[in-house]
Amino acid sequence: MAKGTKERILDAALEMFSQYGFAGTNIRELAGSLGMGKSSMYRHFESKEEIWNALLDELVAYYEARFGSPEHLPPVPNSLEELVTMTMRMVDFTVHDEKIVKSRKLLSIEQFRDERARSLATKHFLTGLTEMFTRLFAGMMDKGLLRRDDPAMLAFAYTAPISALIHLCDREPEKTAEAIAQAEAFSRHFIKIYGVWNNEQSSVGRDQHAK
Repeated sequence: MAKGTKERILDAALEMFSQYGFAGTNIRELAGSLGMGKSSMYRHFESKEEIWNALLDELVAYYEARFGSPEHLPPVPNSLEELVTMTMRMVDFTVHDEKIVKSRKLLSIEQFRDERARSLATKHFLTGLTEMFTRLFAGMMDKGLLRRDDPAMLAFAYTAPISALIHLCDREPEKTAEAIAQAEAFSRHFIKIYGVWNNEQSSVGRDQHAK
């Protein structure tokens, strides 16, 4: 399906904002990249600020629909191996999805200028992940999959290293494969320490960890 003009403008804005920042993006150049005049663009958005806010709205909806959030939780894993699988699916998405990579760069640049960008950066880089995994870990404890502990502290301990590895991929893309492997190794180490192993899980999960 062909993209509408507004969607094309937002795609181009994401490309330029993620490279040059809000202040470094010129509306005339943005319009020119789409083969439009400045006045034509203003028929769709009244200002650069309106483009900025519409773009953030779109990125929030895109992220939550595909990744999850404290308000839209993915299903609680039914096994320790499912936790690893879910985690690595999230890592793969955040590292390889072009729109998410650009949005992360955009927030990293603009968090020091724009209050909304700062709030979203805090949520997506730290608090949102911790809140989401706090609830997931509490659910796994209720299912007898994780030993009883403070789920918020476990969530912070689990998400912080993985988040750091994702940011490493942004800074040094040549280390992406190594970082993803480290994330999986860490996830398996975590379930080895905090998982409640039963006979069914141990034959699969422990063998996987030993590889």
